[in-house]
This record gives sequence, C-alpha cells and structure tokens, in this order.
Amino acid sequence: MKFLKKIGLSVLFASVLTLGTTSANAECKARLGDFDWSSANIHTAIADFILTNGYGCKVEVTKGSTTPIMAAHYDKQLDVITEVWYDNIIANYEPHVEAGTIMNIGVNTPDSQQAFYVDKTTADKYNLKSVEDMKDPKIAALFKDPEDPSKGRMTSCISGWTCYTVNLVKQKEYGLDKFYTNFDPGSGGALDAAIAGAFAKKKPIFTYYWAPTGLMGKVDLVRLKEPKFSKKCWDDMSAVVEDIKANGPDAYKPSCACEYRDMALTKSVLTEWAKAHPKETKFLEKYSIPTATVNKMLAFYEDESDGDMELTAKEFLKTESMWKNWLPADVAKKVSAAL
Repeated sequence: MKFLKKIGLSVLFASVLTLGTTSANAECKARLGDFDWSSANIHTAIADFILTNGYGCKVEVTKGSTTPIMAAHYDKQLDVITEVWYDNIIANYEPHVEAGTIMNIGVNTPDSQQAFYVDKTTADKYNLKSVEDMKDPKIAALFKDPEDPSKGRMTSCISGWTCYTVNLVKQKEYGLDKFYTNFDPGSGGALDAAIAGAFAKKKPIFTYYWAPTGLMGKVDLVRLKEPKFSKKCWDDMSAVVEDIKANGPDAYKPSCACEYRDMALTKSVLTEWAKAHPKETKFLEKYSIPTATVNKMLAFYEDESDGDMELTAKEFLKTESMWKNWLPADVAKKVSAAL
C-alpha cells in the first residue's frame, strides 16, 4: 500500500490509501470506505483491485472506525462501503435509505456472528454457559481487570465501533456492569492479541468477538447464551445506544437487551454514484464471498502475506474463480492480466 494524500472529511480520521495502480480515467471515480478490521479490509482490497484494473476507475480508500466512516458515507463523501454490519447501525442507516441517499446492494458475506465468549477451559471447569453464570463475584475474580481489580475485565469492542456501546448497554441490562469493566482494547489487532495472548498463557478470558475472522479457527471459545434476539428489543436497545453515542454514557436509560443476531453482512453505495456508474454497481451487487472463503483469506493475510492486503486480494483472485461470474468477460480479462 502507498499513501496518496489527505482529504478533508467532516470527521476526524483519515488517510486515503490506494491498494492498486490507479487509472487516469476520470470517468470513473470511486471513494471506498474501509474499517479497522481485517474482513472489511479484504473486501475493500478486492473491490479496489477490480474497480481499478477491470473498470479503469480512480479509486480512493479511506480507513477509519465505524462511526466516522459511516457518517462520511451518509454525508456523500464516500461512495461505496463493501462490508456493512447492518444490525449494529440500523437506527442511523435506515433513515438515509428512506431519504434515498444510500442503497443497500445485497449480501457481502452470508453468515456472520457476534457474541460474548469465554475460553473453553474456563467455561468447562466452572460450567459457564450463559451471561447469567458470569454474575458471581468468584467468577468475575477469574478475569480480574488489572486496571480495576475490584472487577473482572470483559474485553470488548473498540470504542469507535458501535458494538462497544451495544456491549456497554448489554452489560447494564444483564447486570454484568456490577462485576465487569467494558474494556476497550484500543484496536482490532489489540483485541486479537488479548485473546491469543490469554490462550498462549493459558489464562481465562471473557471477551466479545465475532466471525468471520482468522483467529476463530485458532482458539477455542465458548459462546455464552443471552436472551434470544427480538427485533423490538434490539430496536429499543439501539435507540439507547445511539443516544449514548451522541450524548455520552450518562444518556443511558433502562430499555432491553438481547443476543446479536447472526446475520448476513451487506454492501452499501451512494444512490447518485450507483446511477452514474451502473456497470460498476452491477459488479458490486454480484460481489459475494462465502464465509469459509473469507476465513481462508483472513488466515492467508495473517499467516502468509505478512499483513499485505493487496497481496491477499491478489491471492483471492488467483486462487478462486467465483469473481469471474461477477464481471463481463472483457472486464475479467483485464483483471486477470493485471495479476
């Protein structure tokens, strides 16, 4: 990857990156929004490579946390988001769909999950099966937070991700906040390191995590049961989450909480960009990668590419053929030639 330039967004984040060689063709410009976790990076890298080399687009990629990236998308500063965790941001996302600003253009990855987990060794030893089992001072002491020894530590999302606030509300609704901190690890990499480090040292860990990820294939985590997903409960909780995000933790009001719904991840485009770029939008609509393949690419990225996302995108395009079904033959030929 190489840095191009800074761009002025209405939010405070932002290096604009390119993952492939950029065409001088000014007819197609695509501003892609990317996030600070690996699965989104892979999808962005693949889309970038195809748009650049297959369609001759000038592609700019802006990377950041969920809130500023999606705000820039809603504000028409980013054209394409290749991985949307829809349920996490529904309260903010849907009004912009209804206003005609953005379009949901279908499934990116068909199966994903988010949940609270405990390492299997600890779960088996203490018979931990649900969030209710975690509400015991003796259990919380197993996960002692070194920064607040009076409580256990639940390693959570990154504070810039919506799930951090979702987890904060869940802790309060479940009564876990009396026993655990909602610890912000600081980055997706630090979250992975905390989990991997606990397993390497054979220490207990209570954590939020999700799939698809490469790490899920390397550690043995037990998913804790929560109240079953209910759309009304989730919507009520989401309203509180958005209020806290806008006004701070003191805006919390008792509402409801339930498990994250296992869901398909989706893609989003600006409506005006889609109308101006029908061929490119058709490609993005067809773009969808099975979860198992995403996990395989994540493992390649983490274990073999030395953190090179462009190399990971090329590995996918060289070793898989599904992408040729997304493209007209002449475009696919250009992509193949660029590899």
